[in-house]
Amino acid sequence: MLPVLGCTPKSSLPRRERACWAQTGKASWYGGAFDGERTASGELFNPHVLSAAHPSLPFGAHVRVTNLDNGRSIVLRINDRGPFAEDRILDVSRRAAHELGFLRRGVAPVRVELLADAP
Repeated sequence: MLPVLGCTPKSSLPRRERACWAQTGKASWYGGAFDGERTASGELFNPHVLSAAHPSLPFGAHVRVTNLDNGRSIVLRINDRGPFAEDRILDVSRRAAHELGFLRRGVAPVRVELLADAP
């Protein structure tokens, strides 16, 4: 499923909080071994920053990620490509996994929503 960029959904939410596109699946996290390595966008990976890797969303895009097991939700910025596990749709930083509540388990069912202010 490819994102629809530039969409303008009708909503009472502020534009920066409106979702233009959504995907549901499994997310995992990555951290330690990649700390300080270059991401696909060219920036250095920092596992303590709220960021994520997605196969096709544009770098710099903001996504709302919701853990479907516990309802926790945060906004992340796409800065890398991945995940490379066939059954996953998103890799998040260690901090993001902690805030979403799946750091110990490693994997969680999530909903990923591209926010309308995405570049």
